[in-house]
Amino acid sequence: MDETIEVVVVRVFTNESGRNGNELGIITSSEATTAREQDIANALGFSETVFVDGVDEGGRAATIRIFTPAKELPFAGHPSVGTAWWLSDRRTPVDVLREAAGDVEVEVDDDTAWVTARAEWTPTFEWHELASPEDVDALDPFAFTSGQHYAYAWIDEQAGTLRSRMFAPEMGIIEDEATGAAAIALTARLGRPLSILQGEGSQLATEPLGDGRIRVGGTTVYDRTIEATL
Repeated sequence: MDETIEVVVVRVFTNESGRNGNELGIITSSEATTAREQDIANALGFSETVFVDGVDEGGRAATIRIFTPAKELPFAGHPSVGTAWWLSDRRTPVDVLREAAGDVEVEVDDDTAWVTARAEWTPTFEWHELASPEDVDALDPFAFTSGQHYAYAWIDEQAGTLRSRMFAPEMGIIEDEATGAAAIALTARLGRPLSILQGEGSQLATEPLGDGRIRVGGTTVYDRTIEATL
């Protein structure tokens, strides 16, 4: 007999008007989803899908698992930011997301959410620093057939603003609209706060905090709720 689950879809790292942003599927774990997470994430097709295993209201912590269409990730930025915002929006705010990589600190202020993580938790990216934002725009996603690639160019180096795109065929992602983990890794690599314009027009902000800790944040908005049949 077919089973139906609810998938809440939010868009993470939107611009100031609430447009663009990276879609994220959020599912409350249940008997129906147990041991089927990877198949569900693959079928949904979002760059990442989060399964919320539980919320400890007393300790203000939530345990989550993150899946791309191809693999489970120990940590990812846009799922962490989006889940932190969603939990706050449904009046179950948390201070910590417990992920496989470690405990991710959370701050939410209205539609803006921030998470704090470590660069060593992020995937390994191949970095492509290009001469101009136009060169980034001209890239063909299908030219990248393996690995995880992050291309960027300065819009204003003095101000710390840059243009970027990310391609991750290894994760089953042709192109990612907004990539918080890569933003964290690049901030560690460059050693400075960044304001990033990625994909079709998503916006991410980062800030190094010292001791290897880096904040990444942006705006999240609710998009829709869908019913998925298993």
